[in-house]
Amino acid sequence: MKIAIPVVNKLLCLHFGHCDQFAMITVDEQTKVITNHEMLTPPPHEPGVLPKWLADLGANVIIAGGMGSQAQTLFKMNGIKVVVGAPVDSPEKLVAAYLSATLVSGVNTCDH
Repeated sequence: MKIAIPVVNKLLCLHFGHCDQFAMITVDEQTKVITNHEMLTPPPHEPGVLPKWLADLGANVIIAGGMGSQAQTLFKMNGIKVVVGAPVDSPEKLVAAYLSATLVSGVNTCDH
């Protein structure tokens, strides 16, 4: 499993389209152990670019603070599960919470 998290200053960026980098965290699904962690610089943000880019990198899940409905649809069309409303925290802590089913997601911080 590969989990993508938009980050700025090493923490979750509340809007995925405004991030500096994406943490791409590879997890062994059976043991729920992180096996790889990469920081990747995304291409320039334009509608539809990031879902395809992340899908091409093998992402299965994206954890975000906020994301518009069109972007959510594009991620789902690319086979990526969308989790929105995540709190600002480190990618490692967010992934650990997601894997243990304790990730508390709040309100989607994006309204478009």
